[in-house]
Formats: sequence, C-alpha cells, structure tokens
Amino acid sequence: MKVTGVTCHILQSKVEKPFVSARGWVYATRASCIVEITTDEGITGWGECYGPAAVNRTLIETQYAPRVIGRDPFDVEVVWEDLYNRIKDYGAQGFSITALSGIDIALWDIMGRAMAKPIHKLIGGAYRRSVQAYATGLYFIDMDRLVEEAVEEALAYKEQGFRAIKMKIGLGDPKLDFRRVAAVREAIGPDVALAVDANHCFSVPQAIRLGRMLEPLDLLWFEEPISPEDHAGYAEVTRTLDMAIAGGENDFTRWGFRDIIATKAMDIVQPDVCAAGGISELRKIATLASAFGVECVPHAWGSAIGLAATVQFLAALPDQPPAFRPLPPMLEFEQTPNPLGDLLATVPIVQRQGIVTVPDGPGLGIEIDREILNRFKVA
Repeated sequence: MKVTGVTCHILQSKVEKPFVSARGWVYATRASCIVEITTDEGITGWGECYGPAAVNRTLIETQYAPRVIGRDPFDVEVVWEDLYNRIKDYGAQGFSITALSGIDIALWDIMGRAMAKPIHKLIGGAYRRSVQAYATGLYFIDMDRLVEEAVEEALAYKEQGFRAIKMKIGLGDPKLDFRRVAAVREAIGPDVALAVDANHCFSVPQAIRLGRMLEPLDLLWFEEPISPEDHAGYAEVTRTLDMAIAGGENDFTRWGFRDIIATKAMDIVQPDVCAAGGISELRKIATLASAFGVECVPHAWGSAIGLAATVQFLAALPDQPPAFRPLPPMLEFEQTPNPLGDLLATVPIVQRQGIVTVPDGPGLGIEIDREILNRFKVA
C-alpha cells in the first residue's frame, strides 16, 4: 500500500453563543485543519491538527506532504521520524508538531481500516470498553452573572449524569474566582469531581495564593495555573499546594515532556493527540509518564476526529496506577458549542450518563460525513 495524496481541509463554523476564557479570548468561531490521506488501495485516513488551521495546512503542503506521498502507511513510525528530522532544526515544537500530529493520526486510521481493527487494537488492546467523561465548560459568558451562570451550567451537567466537571477560572480577582468555584462545589455536592483550569493566566505567587484558597474544596486538579514555559515554576506550585497540578496541553513530543515528567513538575500531564505528535508520540509520552509515576490524562479540544483519536488512545492506556479499584484515565468532553464535533462524524461519539463507549469500528471508529465536511469547508 502506498500514499497517493495528502489533502488539508480547513473547516470553520460560527459559535451561536460566544464564550470567553481566562486569557480574555472571545471564541466566536471554531476552526480546524483536517488531514485526509488517500492510498492506492482505496483506503482513506483522517487526522486533525490542533491550533490555527491555515498555518497547519501551509506546513503540511509545503514541508510534509511531498515526503509522505509514496510511503507505506504501515511505516508510520518511520514516517514520523523522517518528518520530525526534516524540521527539527527550526521547529521542534509548536506548529510543526501539530501539523505532524494530523498526518500521524491519519496514517493510524489507514492502518486500522486496512486491518479492519480499531486503533486501540493496534496499540496494545482495550483496557476498557468505555471511558468516564468529564464535562469541560463553565467559561465566562454573562459577566454580570458569573457565579450564577456557573452554578446553573454545572447543575445541568450533573443532571446529564456527568460525575466530573472542569470549570474555568482566572477572572483577575482571586476572591471572585474562589466564590465562583465554592458556589459550584456547594451546588454539585461532594460526589461529583470538580477540576479548575486557569489557561496559564497566573504568576507563580498568584497561583499559590489562589490554590491555597481552593484547597478545602476538594478539587480533582488545578490545570495550567502558570505559563507552560515555566517548568521550574510548575514544580514550585506542585510542591507547595496540597492538590494535583495538571498541564502539558501546550507541550510537544517526548522531548518536550521529558524534563517535566522526570522532575515531576506536574502531577498530571495532559498531552493532546492532535498537538503533541499524534498517536505515535502520545504512546511514548504516556510510557515515560508511567515510568516516573506521573498520571497521563490527555487534553481534547477539536472536531470529531480529534475526539475519536483520544478515545482510541484512552482505551489502550493502562490504569494509573493499577489497583483493586483503579481510577482509570478520564476523557475530556467539551460542552462548548462545536458543530465540527457534533456533526462531522456520521455517527457522533456521545456520552450517556457521563460514559462514552469506545468505538469498535476500523481505524478511528468513525466515518466522516462529506456533506458536513463540504458545508464547513472554507477556501
């Protein structure tokens, strides 16, 4: 089998109700670079790249596609190393890796389709047939009802059956952040896990101050408290606070995670399959984390393709650590408006009572709806 074509589709959809993160960014549209790889045997694979779609497309079309065409998809690791070494002199992280991630995912999808097996069967087998999902939401929408809207949204997720929720913090006033988180904790009760995500908006002293305020609220983790470049600062926050510190969605490849994991700068690493290097590289990052006793809970943010790739990876990820009553890794299940996640697959991945069944179809386990692809495709 040989690769005959690499096509990038830029998809974009408007968000009906814009939302704001701790960085102050207003999300009014959702966009993604979707990678389609075709072969001489009529098998097509799909991948997704994290981040600005046009940049990923340019990197793939100018740097990667010519080196992928003519290759055997089953040489996926060989292809990965070739592409990485092509750009490592000037792009060992960032967009060059997000673009590489989309290609890698598509090659794994091709292999699974060729073997009539889901990807999780190709990377070690299923530790689980379903995964517990946590609802990611509680962004900032109505600035006059920040506490009330958070409580209402959290209660809606609890009513849907979610047993874990992640909410945004980073309002500039630690007292307001605390009041908002405390109100949600009181509303959902002690039996629903609650995590907070600051999108790296704090300094180390600010993160520690707010973290100490939040410690009594029994949080699942404190995500991205500080800038992703500051690994020493992460270690300081992790050592100081009596709660799990998570991060890593903005880190790339095994080399980018190596020192974070080896020094235990974070309790939980969160590589994104569409950003950190694809399925090939996430396997290595997770193995490295396991060797050092660091938990791996992948980040997920994107279309149905990225979600499917994350679910396939989680199915094959061992419990951390193994135990009589283990705590298996959870799936991030975003709740913000996203037609690319809801409509792109002919049969979407859904949660029922906070549980997502692992697709057992070939490759990613989903089929792409080309009508939807064309509807959201932009020039």
